Amino acid sequence: MKVKMILPALAEAESPFWRPIKYSLFPPLGLATLASYLSSEDEIDLQDQHVETLNLDDEPDLVVIQVYITNAYRSYKIANHYRAKGAYVVLGGLHVTSLPDEAAPHADSLFLGPGEETFPQFLKDFKNKRPQKRYFSSVRTLVGAPPIRRDLIKRERYLVPNSIVVTRGCPHHCDFCYKDAFFEGGKGFYTQQVDDALAEIDRLPGKHLYFLDDHLLGNAKFATELFDGMKGMNRVFQGAATIDSILRGNLIEKAAEAGLRSLFVGFETFSPENLKQSNKKQNLQKDYKKAVQRLHSLGIMINGSFVFGLDDDDKDVFKRTVDWGVENGITTSTYHVLTPYPGTKLFKDMESSGRIITRNWDKYDTRNVVYQTNKLTAEELKEGYDWAYKEFYAWSNILKGSLSHNAHKHKLKHLLYSGGWKKFEPLWNFIIKSRNLNNMLPLLESILSKVNYKENKAIELITPKQRSISSRSKVIIKALNKQITVS
Repeated sequence: MKVKMILPALAEAESPFWRPIKYSLFPPLGLATLASYLSSEDEIDLQDQHVETLNLDDEPDLVVIQVYITNAYRSYKIANHYRAKGAYVVLGGLHVTSLPDEAAPHADSLFLGPGEETFPQFLKDFKNKRPQKRYFSSVRTLVGAPPIRRDLIKRERYLVPNSIVVTRGCPHHCDFCYKDAFFEGGKGFYTQQVDDALAEIDRLPGKHLYFLDDHLLGNAKFATELFDGMKGMNRVFQGAATIDSILRGNLIEKAAEAGLRSLFVGFETFSPENLKQSNKKQNLQKDYKKAVQRLHSLGIMINGSFVFGLDDDDKDVFKRTVDWGVENGITTSTYHVLTPYPGTKLFKDMESSGRIITRNWDKYDTRNVVYQTNKLTAEELKEGYDWAYKEFYAWSNILKGSLSHNAHKHKLKHLLYSGGWKKFEPLWNFIIKSRNLNNMLPLLESILSKVNYKENKAIELITPKQRSISSRSKVIIKALNKQITVS
């Protein structure tokens, strides 16, 4: 059987704000996970439109398309194309689960919720020529799941090919998060067996890993055993966690010992009223600065997540948020315009009160205002969001943020990571087009190397003694150093 698996590009791909490097980070793990249930005799073509041009001239028997909200229209168009050619088309993902009736006219079968249970059942039904119109996941387990088909991933097209997910969902219930909609009707948070997770890690080449889990520290017992098992594996990794999990117990120390060097943290808002409105109870009455200091003391860089446009936000929220991030040495910040995704409690509440102003899903990208605002006008919210990004990543603030750290090595790591991420777009574009992203991994691993606060002295971050770096990476490093010096 010929199987085509497609991740269509998000609508942002046609936006002037499109950043090829942002969408060249991670391969489509969800599709590669489903592919593991296919037969070894099947001919599988996995394509990610973010990093390659789709081939639509082929004649597959089965087409599997992963649908997000801002690639929904493109997904439907591709689905219609293949159905017209006689292929059997299945759609799944966050958007399909939230709005199955919208997706149904474009598919032969729909997958609602996670697919580890339903996709193998569909394959049996399809083989017996009795496929169902809809498959709903009710049994939530990763026990016995086969290894991801990483052989289908075009590693050379991604900066972080070693992405991995060892849990599903999150233990919390924030009103603006898609999680409850996607996992409705079953477990909303569950994990792999630790031995299976460690075996998957062991399969990955190199040193660097990126855990794409919504909350890597969400199950303390699992995370403890995972980090204990990772000791001695000589890995450096990145992941995501909550303020509460950072402050509680010694789990974050165990993560640092295992190789955690950068963490995505959902600060979201400083307003208690906003936290209550969003049902983000895990952040209420938590000391953000204490969490930041704890991470920095362990040499862990921070990618802070912040949401603008909650009902208690006023015109000063943008400056307050940027200033706090710079003063507290947040390495990178990810800002979002509040976006009520279909299926979430936030969307239902806003819809019932008449606050949804558009259902053009292309605009639901956390950059545009799609609802009736409260204290801010839509124009003020959009302008403030754009200003925050520009201001936080100004060279003056990147330098100021880097100097807030105690260790010289941490200062240099901050400067290279923050500056390299936002200030070298033409260089990134050249690297992507020349298929040299993999050659940047030694540089990334160097920046993520351990900070030893016991030796607070100037340390050369990138040296031949640390590791062998390819000649192309050395050229790129020189270019980075040159631009930093000029700027």
